[in-house]
Amino acid sequence: MQIWAMADLHLAQSVPSKNMAVFGPEWQGYMDKMASSWRELVRPEDLILLPGDISWAMKLEEAKIDLQWIDALPGTKVMIRGNHDYWWSSAKKMSEVFPPSVHFIHNTAFHWNDIAIGGTRLWDTPEYNFNGYVHFQENPKARPAAKEEEGGEAIFERELERLKMSLRQMSLSAKVKIAMVHYPPISAGLQPSRTSAILEEFGIQICVFGHLHYLKKEKPLFGEARGIKYHLTAADYLDFRPIRIL
Repeated sequence: MQIWAMADLHLAQSVPSKNMAVFGPEWQGYMDKMASSWRELVRPEDLILLPGDISWAMKLEEAKIDLQWIDALPGTKVMIRGNHDYWWSSAKKMSEVFPPSVHFIHNTAFHWNDIAIGGTRLWDTPEYNFNGYVHFQENPKARPAAKEEEGGEAIFERELERLKMSLRQMSLSAKVKIAMVHYPPISAGLQPSRTSAILEEFGIQICVFGHLHYLKKEKPLFGEARGIKYHLTAADYLDFRPIRIL
């Protein structure tokens, strides 16, 4: 049994106007590329982690077609919310519509064999930025900041509490502890952060995340620090191929 990860699927079957092809040639046919590489690499007995930005759907009912797309692919899947997962709803409502092989973490932890997984979305923080690592491009889907985005520090603090809530629910007997977050939990150079301190406190060994796009791949990013391996798993950064993390 192996564990894989890929974030930022940005599926758009119910909202084709939000297809990511508008963002450049690397995104052409991205859903087909992801499905093909997923079938090539992931076996039915494997686990694949999906750290947010799953679907462009606005409502849970619209997201069902994308969840079914994921369900049809091999493996057990577990996901967290990303900043673009506007369809994300209450745990009760999601549990009623999620297909059999797809699971979510929502102020909870997920256990798979002797592995415990916890996490939350996180948010932007002034502790670090990635401006020097990104090829900036005009965003054709840009829109005015939502009210939620205006109180960034309060949101970030709330997300840290949600992270703790989730990690507290991981089994103490787990042999491997994995954290999934959507926003990067640490700087590219792995300097200590508020999030990394929490991950270290709870004995996390692996952390996967996404959110960053158009990165300069020639510049080194992340790695291992203070006992934790940090994996950036944004789909376009991985050339739309899941990465094996265990």
